[in-house]
Amino acid sequence: MTSLPFPLTPEPDAASLEAGRKLFAGEVTFLKGVVAMNGLPPADRLEVCFAGRSNVGKSSLINALTGRKALARTSNTPGRTQEINYFCLGTDRYLVDVPGYGFAEAPVAVVAKWQALLKAYLTGRQTLRRAFVLIDARHGIKTVDHEIMSLLDTAAVTFQVVLTKADKIKVSEQDRVLDQVRKALAKHPAAFPELLLTSSAKGDGIATLRALIAGLV
Repeated sequence: MTSLPFPLTPEPDAASLEAGRKLFAGEVTFLKGVVAMNGLPPADRLEVCFAGRSNVGKSSLINALTGRKALARTSNTPGRTQEINYFCLGTDRYLVDVPGYGFAEAPVAVVAKWQALLKAYLTGRQTLRRAFVLIDARHGIKTVDHEIMSLLDTAAVTFQVVLTKADKIKVSEQDRVLDQVRKALAKHPAAFPELLLTSSAKGDGIATLRALIAGLV
């Protein structure tokens, strides 16, 4: 099997960066939290979702993307987000924050309910254009990440790995983690063949991610 090289996403051109800036500089509003599939809003526009292990920095990344400090709730308690949270991004996109996975603190029955909702959403939403799977740059891809990626493979939903907390890893360690991620992704046919390194604290990769989302059609 031929492995994809999974290079880092190149710097977008000026027009793409400006499109991303304008999209996220516009109105971004919380629409609703969904606890069951029948609560999803109408599938009337393109949507992107962010998924990741609990405590991967998902809320911080969404807040950095939107330039709003408290749009997505951050918590020191893993697994606190128990809903699929929908945000209106301008007038023609949804930005979707799905429950964190891989948490150990919550009761088993609660975890099972969240996982069932997550699976139903990822496999059943026709307007989901891309899933961004967040991976902590310090730890690389873990078994629980493969489970979500395999689900996305089955659903034929393109997903792109976004490495978070890149400021917290030494440059000397970065290549080792990237190599591990690339080898892991070679097993997943739905993986988009580029990686993006980000830091919510430093702003690294944020403009590029905005441009990627603005460019999806």
